[in-house]
Amino acid sequence: MLRARLGPDASIQTAAYGDVVTIGEVRVSLHPAGHILGSAQVRLEQNGDGTCAPFEPLRCHTFVTESTFGLPIFRWPAEVDVLAAIHAWWRANQQAGRASLLFAHPLGKAQRVLALLDASIGPIYTHGAVERMNAVYRGQGIALAPSTHAGSSGEWRRALVIAPPSSHGSPWERRFGPASTALVSGWMRIRGTRQRRSLDRGFVLSDHADWPALLRVIQETGAESVWVTHVYRAPLVRWLQERGRDARVLEAHFEGERDEPTEEGEP
Repeated sequence: MLRARLGPDASIQTAAYGDVVTIGEVRVSLHPAGHILGSAQVRLEQNGDGTCAPFEPLRCHTFVTESTFGLPIFRWPAEVDVLAAIHAWWRANQQAGRASLLFAHPLGKAQRVLALLDASIGPIYTHGAVERMNAVYRGQGIALAPSTHAGSSGEWRRALVIAPPSSHGSPWERRFGPASTALVSGWMRIRGTRQRRSLDRGFVLSDHADWPALLRVIQETGAESVWVTHVYRAPLVRWLQERGRDARVLEAHFEGERDEPTEEGEP
């Protein structure tokens, strides 16, 4: 069709719906626009989360969503600001001669952090549960900062050590000597969480949607009915119902990120 309209000399590159074409640092993909044959929405992506494909809202009649952070208080800061804070904390600990122990969920969160870290600051070590997942990500071509399994010895006073939250306060933690501890989680948005967990610092970064993102996605689906599960399901359902939405609570046995799962196995 384009050839017929633009002539034989036109420079045309085609792509199927959903295929990704990279132009410089920008990922370009085409998605149905519902206008005419071949019409498309154009998605441009740059500097997103490089550890997984971005969320794609789908039109539907009934939308089932998690609501782990379904309260207005949960609004995530810019990722670049969180990363700068982590780097500043790491450098300050180096100057003070202590290790930096950063606790993060070993699947997903730890890899997201590793994909962002500046490895020139110092050595990066990981708990065995984290390093096992790193191997899977790297096997799929995901670029992560270089890391080494935290054995019995290392350059701890210059190091950033990434470990599951369940390792905080364990005998495994004591091998690092003087250390500053921090947790990267959406729960750090709640005042007092850091003190209750006996942590020195908290960084707000989550793989779950915050309150504005939840509302935006619900709107984008065009769903007539919304079923909500996980932690703050009732407040979100009430908010939707008060605005005329058909919304209901969907009970679930697994509550997501409220309690980080314990990681078993070799440290």
